[in-house]
Amino acid sequence: MPLTVNGIPEISALAGRDLGRSEWKEVTQPLIDAFADVSGDHQWIHTDVSQAAQGPFGRTIAHGYMILSWGIPMFAELLHVTGVGMALNYGVNKVRFPSPVPVGSRVRLHAVVSEVGNVSRGGVQMHRRFTFELEGSDKPACAAESLTHFYP
Repeated sequence: MPLTVNGIPEISALAGRDLGRSEWKEVTQPLIDAFADVSGDHQWIHTDVSQAAQGPFGRTIAHGYMILSWGIPMFAELLHVTGVGMALNYGVNKVRFPSPVPVGSRVRLHAVVSEVGNVSRGGVQMHRRFTFELEGSDKPACAAESLTHFYP
C-alpha cells in the first residue's frame, strides 16, 4: 500500500525519505516486443529470439528505456499524492543502464526522495533517486534521478 501525502507541505516534508521498493515485475518477450513496436527500436538483441540465443546474453534483453519507463507505475506503488492541481514529469538526470535485463528476469524499483525544492507558481520539484533492482544481480538494471513538479 503506497504512502499517501496531501498537498505541497507534505510533499516537501518527504525530502530525504526512502520510500522503499515496489513489487517485482517480470520482463516478458511480449512486453519487449510491444515496447519495440511503440519505440521503433527492433534491434535483434531485443526482438530476434533465435539470433539473441547465439548472442552475448544467450537470450533477448529488455530495452533500457523500457525499464526506465516503468518508473512511473512502479513509483505509484510507493507514493500517492493528493491535494495538488497538477503533477508533471520534468525530466530525468544521470540515467545509467549498468546491467542487461534478460527476458524472464524480474525488476523492481527502489525509490528515495533525495530533495524537494520550490519552483515557480507555488510548486515544488521532487528529485527522486530511482534504482531498478534486477533480481539475483548485485548491479542494478537502471539508475536515474527522476524529476517531477507538483503544483497546487
